[in-house]
Amino acid sequence: LACGDVEGKFDVLFNRVQAIQKKSGNFDLLLCVGNFFGSTSDAEWEVYKTGIKKAPIQTYVLGANNQETLKYFQDADGCELAENITYLGRKGIFTGSSGLQIVYLSGTESLSELVPGYSFSLKDVSSLRTMLCSTSQFKGVDILLTSPWPKYVGNFGNSSGEVDTKKSGSALISTLVTGLKPRYHFAALEKTYYERLPYRNHIVLQENAQHATRFIALANVGNPEKKKYLYAFSIVPMKVMNAAELVKQPPDVTENPYRKFGQEASIGKQIPALEEESACQFFFDLNEKQGRKRPSTGRDSKSPHPKQPRKPPQPPGPCWFCLASPEVEKHLVVNIGTHCYLALAKGGLSDDHVLILPIGHYQSVVELSEEVVEEVEKYKATLRRFFKSRGKRCILFERNYKSHHLQLQIAQPGAAYFYVELDTGEKLFHRIKKNFPLQFGREVLASEAILNIPDRSDWRQCQMSKEDEETLAHRFRKDFEPFDFTLDD
Repeated sequence: LACGDVEGKFDVLFNRVQAIQKKSGNFDLLLCVGNFFGSTSDAEWEVYKTGIKKAPIQTYVLGANNQETLKYFQDADGCELAENITYLGRKGIFTGSSGLQIVYLSGTESLSELVPGYSFSLKDVSSLRTMLCSTSQFKGVDILLTSPWPKYVGNFGNSSGEVDTKKSGSALISTLVTGLKPRYHFAALEKTYYERLPYRNHIVLQENAQHATRFIALANVGNPEKKKYLYAFSIVPMKVMNAAELVKQPPDVTENPYRKFGQEASIGKQIPALEEESACQFFFDLNEKQGRKRPSTGRDSKSPHPKQPRKPPQPPGPCWFCLASPEVEKHLVVNIGTHCYLALAKGGLSDDHVLILPIGHYQSVVELSEEVVEEVEKYKATLRRFFKSRGKRCILFERNYKSHHLQLQIAQPGAAYFYVELDTGEKLFHRIKKNFPLQFGREVLASEAILNIPDRSDWRQCQMSKEDEETLAHRFRKDFEPFDFTLDD
């Protein structure tokens, strides 16, 4: 189910959803675009927030579109607002267990240098496009969620009613849609229902056939005119569809409204061209001896045609762990390989609490390419030997849940999970289906039953000065050097 502006009318929405499910059977998800919160009192929301009432379906919502409702969205990366109600975040990709790809962009368009917390910028749109469209295998996404309409969406299509799509809507979203080629695009904010005729994503006789896009704008919940605010649909993930079936054109398909068929449809003049950021790997010397590290172009430097590593996708925004990112605290890096690197954990449980991280942007181990997996395994084996030589044991764990960058295995790509690997060989795997404590691994290790340091369960309480972190990293780097496989010729 997709829904338009809820504007705080939670009971009206969820009562209607319950009635639909009673009549038609259960739906998998409810996707809300537009204003989820309204200017009404918080009394109705409090009963959901405190658990007195519960949403009857797993509900995903977009963020604020104004300053007034910004207070409800505390975590820009997304968070659980109430049981069964989740804020997706400012921008990114949500992949369901079936492989369904949902791309989301919260807020309204801003062209100013200082972007408010309830808006998105050209940089946000650029990073989303670059992250998804930079691979030759990219064909499109299943669903795109935005709050504003895309500008010009009415071109070559059926009437959009009272909404003038040449003046209303966001040109940045038009640009995003052109690149992402969603099969379904949902939007709201205009307080009306508009289902545009499907449009094609290729030029006939000039390009290979591609799937069509359906744009659906939804009205506000409980509107007196009884305009449609809920839309039910069934969709098979494009990644599992037969190619011929995917590109089959509906009989009422139209031209793409964003193509430059005339002056009015020319989006390129409205906004500057998006800068495509290259998916590069980033290397630097930590000390003179690191200069012996093998070249990044492949394992065998003597080969005239070294194997090029597969370029990872780009993050949807600033990432604290991509080595090329300015946000990375490079003084914590202790070792760099060809595809991965080691870094001390910020606010670690112990002085030798380290992270294995891919140099490029990957969300989980199951998404890694073969050469990156191989190096992760090398680091794991090396660290086991290193800790054993010091009379210590080690535990490796990974949380693929509400995280953007892999921080140290076995699952279907896109599925949320928690994974533990003990140095005795046991492997523990938990598939996350609903809610899960974000700091679960750390809290268990810090508990009295294991390390007995409960006061260190929160990394923020364990932070050190940069000078102390540098000293710790230098010491670990020196101790680890005899085990460093990256120094091999």
